[in-house]
Amino acid sequence: MPNIFSKLLYILVFILVIPNAHAAEEFIIEDIRVEGLERITPGTVFNYLPMQVGDTFDDSRSSEAVRALFKTGFFDDVRLERDGNVLVFLFKERPAIGSISMTGNEDIKTEDLLENLRQFGFAEGRVFVQSQLDQVEQELRRQYFSFGKYAVRIDSTVTELSNNRVGIQINVSEGVAAKIKKINIVGNNVFDEEDLLKEFKLSTPTLLSFYTKNDQYSKQKLSADLESLRSYYLDAGYLNFSIDSTQVSITPDKKDIYITININEGELYVVTDVKLAGDLILPESDLFDLILVNSGELFSRRAVSESSKNLTERLGNEGYSFANVNSIPDINKEDKTVAMTFFVDPGKRVYVRRINFAGNTRTRDEVLRREMRQQEGAWISTTQVERGKQRLLRTGYFTDVNVETPAVPGVADQIDVTYTVEEAPGGRLSAGLGFSPGQGVIFTTSIAQDNFLGSGKRVGFEFNNSDVNTRYSLNYTDPYFTVDGITLGGDVFFREVDAFDANLANYETKEYGATALFGLPVTENNSVSASVNYTRTELTLRDNLSQQLTNFVALNGAEYDLFKLTAGFSFDTLNKRILPDKGFSNRINAVLSVPGLGNSLEYYKINLETQWFKSIYKDFVLNLGTDLGYGDSYSDTTELPFFENFFAGGPRTVRGFEPNTLGPRDNLNRPLGGDRRIVGNAELILPIPFLDDFKKSVRVTTFMDVGNVFGPGEDIEFDQLRYTTGVGAIWISPFGAVRMSLAVPLNEEPNDQIQNFQFTFGTNF
Repeated sequence: MPNIFSKLLYILVFILVIPNAHAAEEFIIEDIRVEGLERITPGTVFNYLPMQVGDTFDDSRSSEAVRALFKTGFFDDVRLERDGNVLVFLFKERPAIGSISMTGNEDIKTEDLLENLRQFGFAEGRVFVQSQLDQVEQELRRQYFSFGKYAVRIDSTVTELSNNRVGIQINVSEGVAAKIKKINIVGNNVFDEEDLLKEFKLSTPTLLSFYTKNDQYSKQKLSADLESLRSYYLDAGYLNFSIDSTQVSITPDKKDIYITININEGELYVVTDVKLAGDLILPESDLFDLILVNSGELFSRRAVSESSKNLTERLGNEGYSFANVNSIPDINKEDKTVAMTFFVDPGKRVYVRRINFAGNTRTRDEVLRREMRQQEGAWISTTQVERGKQRLLRTGYFTDVNVETPAVPGVADQIDVTYTVEEAPGGRLSAGLGFSPGQGVIFTTSIAQDNFLGSGKRVGFEFNNSDVNTRYSLNYTDPYFTVDGITLGGDVFFREVDAFDANLANYETKEYGATALFGLPVTENNSVSASVNYTRTELTLRDNLSQQLTNFVALNGAEYDLFKLTAGFSFDTLNKRILPDKGFSNRINAVLSVPGLGNSLEYYKINLETQWFKSIYKDFVLNLGTDLGYGDSYSDTTELPFFENFFAGGPRTVRGFEPNTLGPRDNLNRPLGGDRRIVGNAELILPIPFLDDFKKSVRVTTFMDVGNVFGPGEDIEFDQLRYTTGVGAIWISPFGAVRMSLAVPLNEEPNDQIQNFQFTFGTNF
């Protein structure tokens, strides 16, 4: 027994004393040596060491050093040894990633994936960490789940390479995207399930699902659809509508998804009273005019939200840009009624200290400042600030405009307005070769400065040559001849037209003259214009002329000095000059030829053009347009000159018919044109799949055109209008606009000249 006790005591002493004796072995570090490094330099290691030569080393410093080195992620193993008073670090480096490759991936491009991985530090040349590879696999699965491919399989293979490197091979088996098989709504008694599902973006497969992907489930899309469902009921008066639960299930083969939504419709609520409270600032009558909620009507959350928005915007235009309007419902569950109170907190009125501009390296400050509607020193108007941005964009001098309203430091009621612009190229020097079925080979040369020397003035020279038309033109326009925005401009020109090559009669006209232009803005979107033009016209008749042309020349001569007065009115809210997709444009022009020197013709022409763009669903935009023209002679002139007639047919009017061929014909069966024109166009602008980068320069449409031309004495009969339908495309290329269309006439007549495929390129847009 004593022997056993002695042995136990000896073991206890060994356990307690020996480690303490070892821990007490401290030494002064005289040198530090590293061994086992292959790619990592000693300097990198020393940067992470929490000790240096001359420090006292003990066990605590050892643990600290090991932790610091492992934290770098560079090493699989770190050991410390002592060689006299030299501290030795022995390393086993983690391998580096030598290569990353993928197979089987179609929905995700390898280049895009590698770029994303590089941002997370997983790339060739970086240290390989298995946990990072696991995260990569999880992220890949998440991305494929977002594409509806829940059966995706991802396997990774790590292969050892030379020089302590590894190659990573990621093998993907994408599988088939799961489709929504059925969406069930349970608990709906008031509205049919079919009507409710129309509010959803998610749906069962349709003809457009290959593009919209609306048959692929995602949690975000379902959340948005549930909010749409909630809004549908709340806008219809069901104030206590609720969604009790949502179940999403997938079949074992992971190909079909079923969604079930359980709802409680609740009861209808009627608005009994509408009140305003708080600091109203403006007269109650003015504010009540902006409220869309009325007593006695069903409750509508949309009307409540719009009312709050209207009140906030109205206060913002009065300088209260930080105004807050809260809608407070007082719900009576017994009577199923609700009283609405709009509480107005205008905050402080804010004034604009300065309007600043940035980014205009060429354009003069005054050119930007004259487009402003917000004034310095006045209280801020959010509408006027935004209007300034729109006006800058519509000048065409800038490709992008951003506006900010930073607070003035140390002042509670002042802000600055800063417009940052990105300038478009100020000048254009272009020369190109083009072809048009209506004009043949076209050679164009133009030199233009839309923003000449940063002044906002336009100066240009143009030379066009084709089988039909030769034109020389020198023009100048100053859109701000006065500070009020009066436009002054003019041009001198020479033009020669060969009508025979334009599908018309066998004659030629030569014209030269000059124009003086005057424009006056009336409102933000309305403007009027007037011009005075002198044109010397020389008509050359060739052989085989029609009786109509011979009679006109016999009565009116073949040389004319024309003085034309033009008046125009424009209403324009289009958002872009080229390829607009929102807004409305209405332009009317009237031309009157008045007696002057020499042999003059007396006639007038009126032309009305409209365009309307409206987004109807996502990126689908509807475009409706009309082109109506009327002309006649007066006084001693017998009829509207045939070279001033209206024409139709071709890429810019009624596609599918040869240019200028619709309407009356002469006794030789050649198109003659008419004194009245009716043209209408309806286009559906289509989104371009997979070509997001080209949206600003490419447009694809499906269209229907209708139109015709009518001559003197002819009644306008709508059954004589020609109809065509087809598809078209426009590309704003570096050398000009390219137009293509494939149209099929729906009611052609025997004498009509059909041209199903039409294209032009190299001509001005």
